[in-house]
Amino acid sequence: MIKKISKNSNDKTRGQQWSEWAALAQKGDKKAYAALLQDIHPFIRSVIIGSMANPDWADDIVQEVLISVHKALKTYSPDRPFRPWLMSIISFRKSDFLRKHYAKARDRQTSLDDPEFQSTHVTEPVGAGEYKDIERVLSELPAKQRKIFEMIKIEGYSAQEVAKLMRMSVSAVKVSAHRTQKKIKETLG
Repeated sequence: MIKKISKNSNDKTRGQQWSEWAALAQKGDKKAYAALLQDIHPFIRSVIIGSMANPDWADDIVQEVLISVHKALKTYSPDRPFRPWLMSIISFRKSDFLRKHYAKARDRQTSLDDPEFQSTHVTEPVGAGEYKDIERVLSELPAKQRKIFEMIKIEGYSAQEVAKLMRMSVSAVKVSAHRTQKKIKETLG
């Protein structure tokens, strides 16, 4: 019989319960499998939702994670903790989703020199020069600093997402973006 986790400190931790359910599910226990999926669903969503700009993206990623758990459950080793195994799937699915999303966005990018872009989005021809000045300042920055600024200020990544992708602390990412913005303002002053 599958029992729910209570707040009693003598009961198993959530991770231990997940490990037990996963092991039972591998042996064909449908109730354990259902309990596992039902219990990890809100956990997965809570991990993802805080770092997504769009809540619909979080729902899409949660579904991808649950599908991956279903497909990969046979690879889980019951003698190892479940939570790190699950977290790696969450991380991979989130990265895959963001990579695909931003790749699509890059396909829609255009050059500031494009006459159609200028006629549609630049109300005054002098405005186009300002964009080129910003591009010039960005091109003079070190590659890593420029990438951080572009990801946060232009592409819409959160500081947490950039930190994870660039393998930096969130505060270092925020400081870099702030310094870059300050430099642009000073240069264009």
